[in-house]
Amino acid sequence: MKDLSFYFKPVNKNEFVDTSSASNKRLGELIHVFSEEEHFPSLEGIEIALFGVEEDRRSMGNEGCSKAADATRNYLYKLYPGNYPIKIADLGDIKQGNEPDDTNFALTSVVQELLVKGIIPVIIGGGQELTYAAYRAYKNQKNIINIVAVDNMFDLGESEDQFNANSYLSHIILHKPNYLFNYTNIGYQTYLVDQGAIDLMKDLFFDTCRLGIAQSNLSETEPLIRNADMFSFDIGAIRQSDAPGNGNATPNGFYGEEACQIVRYAGLSDKLSCIGFYEMNPSYDRNGQTAHLLAQMIWYFIDGFYHRQQDHPSNKKDDFIRFNVQMTNHEEGIVFYKSKKTDRWWMEVKCAENLKEKYRHHYLVPCSIKDYQTACDNEIPDRWWQAYQKLM
Repeated sequence: MKDLSFYFKPVNKNEFVDTSSASNKRLGELIHVFSEEEHFPSLEGIEIALFGVEEDRRSMGNEGCSKAADATRNYLYKLYPGNYPIKIADLGDIKQGNEPDDTNFALTSVVQELLVKGIIPVIIGGGQELTYAAYRAYKNQKNIINIVAVDNMFDLGESEDQFNANSYLSHIILHKPNYLFNYTNIGYQTYLVDQGAIDLMKDLFFDTCRLGIAQSNLSETEPLIRNADMFSFDIGAIRQSDAPGNGNATPNGFYGEEACQIVRYAGLSDKLSCIGFYEMNPSYDRNGQTAHLLAQMIWYFIDGFYHRQQDHPSNKKDDFIRFNVQMTNHEEGIVFYKSKKTDRWWMEVKCAENLKEKYRHHYLVPCSIKDYQTACDNEIPDRWWQAYQKLM
């Protein structure tokens, strides 16, 4: 077992917790915080571990985002939890290394240890290239994984040699060994993305959801998010009027309440095991508006986590209604499962028996009632085809 305290510097808790308050029910009093006054928290029984990462040297046009964690704590600690007992620790901030790669190594090591312990890391960055360091922590998990990113672009970069917040995805795709099964982008804006990048996403059978499509029916993003092991949120995906604290903020993007709903979907996902919030920059913020929003987004993730239902079809088939939809041009039809507890849907994608163990987390695909209705109309849902191409 690694001593993780080596990587962290403590939080000045007194800056964020009002010790004069008569209430002891706010998050700041309930979270186990690594501070000057308190030792590094024991991880025994902890379910969620918050921490910052002081690294912005590869953030493009957004230097200063290394200070995001403290700005967020200033609002997060003042919030009240919902009606559930929380088991959360704030580990402090990962110290900036001599080189960005040193910081990345520390982040990978920390996330790796937390995953082994079954603790969900909540990363407050830092540049979004830290997503790559978190991805590398899954190397020893023995499962290929899915990543969902909320971002207004794809971050593929223009050169294989460069590595920064605008190119980290290409390094994940090219990483050897590769343990990425699927990547999903939610919220990209077409005028910010090269057409060649959109074509590449299609060729790789990755999922993409334009901002306008996502906003027209936000609940349709839930199955995409429910399929993720790892989640990366670029604050630049939120419109500038709602989140000015980003050097690359643009007029269009998600509204604050939409960002909170998306993150709550992530919290509700039984599968999701790591989440990161990146590119929040206090130096561009106005009256703490973005930091306050990010604190509320983290609150919604926590709330979603404590309302998880553990209702995946592979667990208890008796808790599901099974629908076998026969189709004219699809010999075997498509099997759908609907949870009796949550009304959430899954569909079974054809997979060879000798590959079912390797893809045991991937051939039961989260979907929506819309996919079921599409199949009933004798059409194969796009989501089914997308997964089938990757399982062939």
